[in-house]
Amino acid sequence: MTAGTIRTGIGGWTFEPWEGTFYPEKLAKKRQLEHASRELTAIEVNGTYYSSQKPATFAKWASEVPEDFVFSLKASRYCTNRKVLAEAGPSVEKFLTQGIAELGDHLGPILWQFMATKKFEPDDFEAFLALLPKTLDGLPLRHVVEPRHPSFQTPDFIAMLERHEVAAVCADHHDYPMFADVTADFVYARLQKGTDDVKTCYPQDEVGHWAERFKTYAQGGVPTDLPLIAKDRTVPKKPRDVFAFFISGGKVNAPNGAKLLQQSVSA
Repeated sequence: MTAGTIRTGIGGWTFEPWEGTFYPEKLAKKRQLEHASRELTAIEVNGTYYSSQKPATFAKWASEVPEDFVFSLKASRYCTNRKVLAEAGPSVEKFLTQGIAELGDHLGPILWQFMATKKFEPDDFEAFLALLPKTLDGLPLRHVVEPRHPSFQTPDFIAMLERHEVAAVCADHHDYPMFADVTADFVYARLQKGTDDVKTCYPQDEVGHWAERFKTYAQGGVPTDLPLIAKDRTVPKKPRDVFAFFISGGKVNAPNGAKLLQQSVSA
């Protein structure tokens, strides 16, 4: 059976400690995306969480990257940082129509991140999921949510995600819950336990373990060494794309981790 595509990357492409390490000495800042997109296969954009961009900006990003490169966009905080999620419709529409369709085939999953204090209120959260469209200007959309409160660790939440074909972040984090259950046609991981003291962000053996898990996901399986919330579910065995980002912890060496992971999943 054919496996899905595994893409690995980092958060953003502008970070001073990468200058002269990940980026060649004296590389112009305006060429950093061009360079990063040829070393990695995906980038998660955090700037879209804080402010809107112009359509021309998305078009420019798309013009600077290789054909198979993908951007994941973090959705605006105005969509998710609210008491009543069901009322987010206008903010969701504003985010989606700011020009992200200019990315074309370079548009990857949209990440909807929630505050760590936001608890699971089933009716309200399902109303929010219903606001997320399946397409935008003819482009298929993939949605992934990142709840960070333990109240979401219930089979009811997993079933809800499956109904809406939405993924939850498989977060490798010291404090936030991990959602390793498969609920969509892709898997989205954020590896956040890295350290600047390790050249590859994560120790090499851990990168190898994650590579094997991602290959299992891509082939349609579910890793047996990650905790599942809905343990008795039967998951259809079909190829799934995987997006894996080294985020937050160990940012100085995140590009090294992403490159090693890409090599490992390709081996």
